[in-house]
Amino acid sequence: MDVWAIDKATILLVDDDEDMREALVEGLELAGYHVVSFSRAEEALEHITHEFYGVLVSDIRMPKMGGFDLMKAAFEIDSALPVVLITGHGDVPLAVEAMRAGAYDFKEKPFPVSGLVAVVERGLEKRRLTLENRVLREELGKLSGLEERIVGKSPSMEELRSTITALSGTDADVLILGETGSGKEVVARALHEEGLRKDGPFVALNCGALPADIIESELFGHEKGAFTGASGLRIGKLEHAHGGTVFLDEIESMPLDLQVKLLRVFETRTIERLGSNKSIPLDLRFVAATKEDLEAASNQGRFRKDLFYRLNVITLAIPPLRERLEDIPVLFHYLTRGARARYRKEVPEISREFLGELMQREWPGNVRELRNVADRFVLGLEGQPKAAGAAAAVAGPQSGTLAERVSTYERDIIAAELEKNDGKIKPTYEALSVSRKALYEKMKKYGLGKDEIGE
Repeated sequence: MDVWAIDKATILLVDDDEDMREALVEGLELAGYHVVSFSRAEEALEHITHEFYGVLVSDIRMPKMGGFDLMKAAFEIDSALPVVLITGHGDVPLAVEAMRAGAYDFKEKPFPVSGLVAVVERGLEKRRLTLENRVLREELGKLSGLEERIVGKSPSMEELRSTITALSGTDADVLILGETGSGKEVVARALHEEGLRKDGPFVALNCGALPADIIESELFGHEKGAFTGASGLRIGKLEHAHGGTVFLDEIESMPLDLQVKLLRVFETRTIERLGSNKSIPLDLRFVAATKEDLEAASNQGRFRKDLFYRLNVITLAIPPLRERLEDIPVLFHYLTRGARARYRKEVPEISREFLGELMQREWPGNVRELRNVADRFVLGLEGQPKAAGAAAAVAGPQSGTLAERVSTYERDIIAAELEKNDGKIKPTYEALSVSRKALYEKMKKYGLGKDEIGE
């Protein structure tokens, strides 16, 4: 069962008016909520923890500790707890002040219980989102070593980490198979850092990015005068990697004539610099990576069969993201944490709806594509809600008369709810617990015409 299901939630209700308290308890319980009620605010505080899944509902005017002070005390325990305040007609300015101080919402007496149920439902959704994000962040915080490099809880990723661990005590060459953006270099670095050569160099070469006319010199180096322009001795990448690991990405792109020379290096662990006949012994581990079917490429003459057979001894297959969608939530949190460090911006709350949307995508660019989405999300360019709801309204005017501020606050709430409902009238007046006529009157008063918002 879902740990965040409605029957797992608790509504803490505080009201010193016994009749009012009993009526609200009955209404909330009929809506399916578990309610714990109190006549004194101090009693409710004992039930609030950092892990509490529920909403606090409190009357503002009560003896000793009122709802406003209760909210402040609750925020000292958990500042993200949704608090709904119940206010009399004359207490609206105080309720507006409470909203500015962080209250989730307020209900002005008299109000139908259905209106409070709607607010509680939205508050629980916010609380569930907060707790889910905390759990994911805590899971990331517990990751260490290989789990922090190869992120994911799916069986395929567990198997991948297990295989890397099994290979860590060997010097065996490895071929990594994976689509574009699946993390082939990440796996190659993990093999190096978890292995016997972790203190040696890790040299990454993209065979598809090196110009054909210099790739041999880049790999093997050259002696002075080996060719026109060779004004001095150059140590090649393979020699530079002595004692460590060489990562050959997109090995399918390597020219056929160079594949012959590379095969000899694989077999003899020696090289000859261009312009020299001297063999230089090397202590290397090779990790190659490809996004192609090398066997098919060798059958078509695009890749040497002998090199393919030499590489195809130990292979690691990285599953594409579309085949391990259950990894997306924790992986997305991990990537947003990296984006936060790069851009020095706090990570917005990640909604279940947005994660669900991410899990429905095909991800042809795999983890690299997901990382781009995480960057845009942290920068506020993707995945943000259309309207900030009451919170945006609270950040409203800081000047003007009390009546003007309350009117602006009311207008912003109505505008945000209309936008949330794509301009539809019926769900808007139902969510705000007002009649259709009252909503139309307020829309007319605040200039929120149907031509602007649609119906």
